[in-house]
Amino acid sequence: MRFMVLVKATADSEAGVMPTPEELTAMGAFNEELVKAGILLAGEGLHPSSNAVRVKFSGDGTTVVDGPFAETKELLAGFWILELPSWDEVVAWVRRVPNVTGAESELEIRQIFSDEDFAYAGEEIVAKEKELRARAENNG
Repeated sequence: MRFMVLVKATADSEAGVMPTPEELTAMGAFNEELVKAGILLAGEGLHPSSNAVRVKFSGDGTTVVDGPFAETKELLAGFWILELPSWDEVVAWVRRVPNVTGAESELEIRQIFSDEDFAYAGEEIVAKEKELRARAENNG
């Protein structure tokens, strides 16, 4: 199973405060553990919402709204994509994420859909999705 771990934004991350060398070292060591365990598929930090845009859809129209966005608790500061066999294992790994400063923060774990989840739509649609995913992994 694949999981996305969403790192919620904080007032500091939204203000553009960069991690300290101590925080970067701790997070780098944790990421190294994920790589050694063979479970890290991707992981990145995100710029604050002041460098973001949202595209809103309504009927046939779209509207582009420039950041920053007000509700910090609803924003993301980063993510990991992990592949593990169970919810218990992903939760166990996420509980090990370093919290160097001791500040309050929150991570959200969401399971990523798999091909099997879309079997109801028919083999042709599932096969096309598999093909697109394979092409995307090879950049085209």
